[in-house]
Amino acid sequence: MKSDTAHVPDSDLHADVAILGGGLAGLTLAIQLRQRHPGLAVTVVERRQHPVREAAHKVGESSVEIGAHYFAKVLGLQAHLDSEQIRKFGFRFFFSEGSHAIDRCTELGVSQLMPTPSWQIDRGRFENFLGAHARALGVCFEDGAVVRGIELGTGDAMHAIRVERAGESRTLHCRWVVDASGRAGLLKRKLDLAMANAHDVNAVWWRVDGIVDPNDWSHDAQWLQRCDPPDRWRSTNHMCGPGYWFWLIPLSSGAHSLGIVCDAKQHPLETMNTHAKAMDWLREHQPQVAQTLDREAHGLQDFLFLRNFSYSAKQVFSRERWALTGEAGVFLDPFYSPGSDFIAISNTYICDLIDKDLTGTDIAPYAELYQQLYFSFYENTLTLYQDQYALFGDPQVMPIKVIWDYTYYWALLAPLFFANRLTDLSTLGRLRPSFNDARALNLAVQPLLREWGERNAKNGGSPESRLLDQFQIEWFREMNRALGDELDTEAFVQRIADNVARMRKLAAELLERARAAHPSIDDHGLAALSAGADATGSSLDAIWYAHAA
Repeated sequence: MKSDTAHVPDSDLHADVAILGGGLAGLTLAIQLRQRHPGLAVTVVERRQHPVREAAHKVGESSVEIGAHYFAKVLGLQAHLDSEQIRKFGFRFFFSEGSHAIDRCTELGVSQLMPTPSWQIDRGRFENFLGAHARALGVCFEDGAVVRGIELGTGDAMHAIRVERAGESRTLHCRWVVDASGRAGLLKRKLDLAMANAHDVNAVWWRVDGIVDPNDWSHDAQWLQRCDPPDRWRSTNHMCGPGYWFWLIPLSSGAHSLGIVCDAKQHPLETMNTHAKAMDWLREHQPQVAQTLDREAHGLQDFLFLRNFSYSAKQVFSRERWALTGEAGVFLDPFYSPGSDFIAISNTYICDLIDKDLTGTDIAPYAELYQQLYFSFYENTLTLYQDQYALFGDPQVMPIKVIWDYTYYWALLAPLFFANRLTDLSTLGRLRPSFNDARALNLAVQPLLREWGERNAKNGGSPESRLLDQFQIEWFREMNRALGDELDTEAFVQRIADNVARMRKLAAELLERARAAHPSIDDHGLAALSAGADATGSSLDAIWYAHAA
């Protein structure tokens, strides 16, 4: 890395890397860079004054395996997560549209903690900790500062960032600039990089005082004892209905995060874009939740809404030494909580590009290749959401979809990140056939699930009332545990191949179940893709016939 400061005026600032935005994406990137290169000059420019308030008004409180591993192991922050945040009790889904009796609804979740941990994260508390930790590592953290202008250099020329803080304006000269400014999208707007996708969804969310515990909604001893420990409140609880889901996420500061996410065509934003409207909407669709939230103990802290929140970008990494990370680049959907995963992935690619630049390596081919990989991960994940919200109220098909989607995640992207092989191009080349096979399977399964749900809806749905316990699926639990295995290259390549074989078997089973319910259903090409896979000895029976209510 060439870091020529000869032409930087004394009154101005200098950094090897300038990060615009000191939220989750920016601060974790700064920490990762300083841990890898203690002598690297890293400056973070953040609009908000620190410390911020806890229960900060941000989406992204629920972490899943990739993001949790990134925070705990890659950045070494597990002690903070264990002591200051809440260990998550997995995802939990209640098919509870219009219900006043949660214990009579189908519930999908785990009865015991899965082996690989994740956490519910109070973003205000976490970002205060990250800011202090970054400063302790030598990061120049300029909080209460506003970016007033960006001039990108070409070739080896430095970039120039005009920063205003406490009424004083100075120029920050830097070799690298990373936009982590969230939806402000400073570089995205400057370079016209915004790009829409075809996922039309809206969200409203708010925070209330006190913890909301689903166990308070039942006096049924058997139902209350289904989980060990009986801590449903620690889950990311999803209250599901046709075209929407409602989240409940506990925060360690003693608040609870709540949000409605919905297909714009089925549930217009105008029906919920104030707190009063949102509560009226809940009284219709989730009356048991609304009754709890009407209590004085759950005072309102804040409220916000976003229209058409999902988007992409034309570019995120450049040979000209700039990059986008976090919501400044792309955003999918809060369902399955992939936000911190994609922060982890983009930050890892940015760190590797900076590593290569430090050694004088031409980063141009790597920036292009890493961008292709990043967008492929984004696009493959988007297929899990696009045109699938109508399924969310189906207690027969949606649990199968959740198991399929998580199998896909644990089979490929999660082990790739855990094994620190995102930038291992030789191994990625060997994995291409497995990734292509898995992608083809997923692209056939998603429309099959959609048609299955549409046919169920025409037949009046499929009422259910039971706990579908994912912990009882032995291979599913083992996939989660195995994420932490340390494997040499040969064993890792074989592991991925075995995971795809598991996907093929599951796909054959899904097709068999769909045809049992609807014999004339289109296989969407899945029969050929899963040919030879043994669908007997149903792996889903372990949950499907357990704990019937």
